[in-house]
Formats: sequence, structure tokens, C-alpha cells
Amino acid sequence: MNQPFVKQEKIRFQHVDYAGIVFYPRFLEMLNCLVEDWFEEALGRPFSQMHETNGIPTVDLKVQFKKAARLGEILTKKLWVKNLGGASILCGFSFEDAQGAVFLEGEVTLVNVTINDDRKDIKATPFNEEMKNKISNYKL
Repeated sequence: MNQPFVKQEKIRFQHVDYAGIVFYPRFLEMLNCLVEDWFEEALGRPFSQMHETNGIPTVDLKVQFKKAARLGEILTKKLWVKNLGGASILCGFSFEDAQGAVFLEGEVTLVNVTINDDRKDIKATPFNEEMKNKISNYKL
């Protein structure tokens, strides 16, 4: 059975605002880190090697903030595939505490693109079969 990609992250001082809770844009940075880790660790396609000629930008993002996260708490970040298209992936995600209470959840759509030499022409490009098979391992 397929499983989500899972990483843990400790809430640090850099993540919180004056109220001592995670400032909401930091959650989006944490989500981007989760996507980046998934591509490197699970799919074998690190961002450091792909961004010269191609990429995987976010084209749609839906987030529901459910609970405030505080300094020192540990988040369990989960990412899974809901739909795999030719050049796009619709992923679900959630950030939870150790008891399973959800801090935030949502969906993110990523698109596989190629970038020409002058970096002005960016176009959607279908995933190859090998990448589709790796991505499919995370479809729930």
C-alpha cells in the first residue's frame, strides 16, 4: 500500500511572530521544503540539479489553517499524490502534531516545466515514465 512522504520539523524561533505562533508564510516555506525534500529523497530529482533546464513550480495552492503552532512543537509534515496528470501533480498535504491534531492542510498543484537557455520560455513538459512510476508510489 502506498504511503505519504513524511518529514518532521521543529518549530523554531525563526518561524514565530510576536504572539509566539507560526507566522503563516513560514508554513508555506515549510511546505516548499517538504516538496523539495520529496523530490530529492524519494524521487531522485534534487532541485539543485534540475533548475538549470527544468523545474517544478507551484501553480495552485489551497491551504486551511486549523490550529496555531507554537515555538518548540514538532510538526509531522505529510505529502501525498491525489492526481498525476501528464505534466502536473495534485498533492494533498497536512501538518500534524504527535496526537494527529492538524495545524494546516490543503492541496498544491505542481507542474513539470522545461526552461530554455535565456530563461524566458517556460513550458509544461510531460513527466517521463520512470518519474511517473516514482510519483505513483505516493498516490493515496
